[in-house]
Parts: sequence; structure tokens; C-alpha cells
Amino acid sequence: MNYYLKVLKQYADFNGRARRKEYWIYNIINSIIGGLLFFLDYMLGTTIDGLDLGVLYLVYALFVFIPGVAVAVRRLHDVGKSGWMLLIALIPLIGAIWLLVLYLTDSNPGENKYGPNPKEA
Repeated sequence: MNYYLKVLKQYADFNGRARRKEYWIYNIINSIIGGLLFFLDYMLGTTIDGLDLGVLYLVYALFVFIPGVAVAVRRLHDVGKSGWMLLIALIPLIGAIWLLVLYLTDSNPGENKYGPNPKEA
């Protein structure tokens, strides 16, 4: 939970590096909360007609969009890639697979041009 809160505190911080653990714990907790809100919207009947998404879920998704992009950029920095590498996701299938590989790759040892290794701090 600390990593989730850390990402939210670094709301729009696109500088530095993020460990694999920080990235994945944030995304797991984010998915759980999103799923619960999606279910709650369904149970409360607050879904938007024709969209099948609820008001609670959409508000939450808008709230965590920028922190999610920021932690993804910092995760790419940790493996020595530019944050612009996120745009590779626009390539169908191959882009998503390549990003997954980068997100699963271990940190560059030592310091890189994006800062010190967060594992060693």
C-alpha cells in the first residue's frame, strides 16, 4: 500500500526512476480498486447508458490517469529508456508486448541519466 500512496504523492513527477515493485504494486492495487468501483457502480445502478461504465469508476480513472502515466515513465527510466517509449503502445500487439518486457526487466545497475538506482537508495 505504501508504494500505491507513494505514486499518488508523486502525482505528476515524470523525473527519476521507479522500481519494478513500485510499478506493479501500484497497478495491482489500482486494478483492485477499479474493479470494486466498477462492481459498486453496477450494484448502485450508476452506470452511464450506452457506456457500461459507472460514474464512480470514471471519476477514479480520471484521478489516477496522470499518476499511472508518471509511474510508467519512471519505470521506463529505470531500465534506461525515455518516457516517450510509451508511445510504442500505439503499435498494435507488438507495442504492448514490448512495453510488458520493459516493465518486467530488472533495473539498470547503478546510476543512469535519469538518476540513482532506487534499489540502492
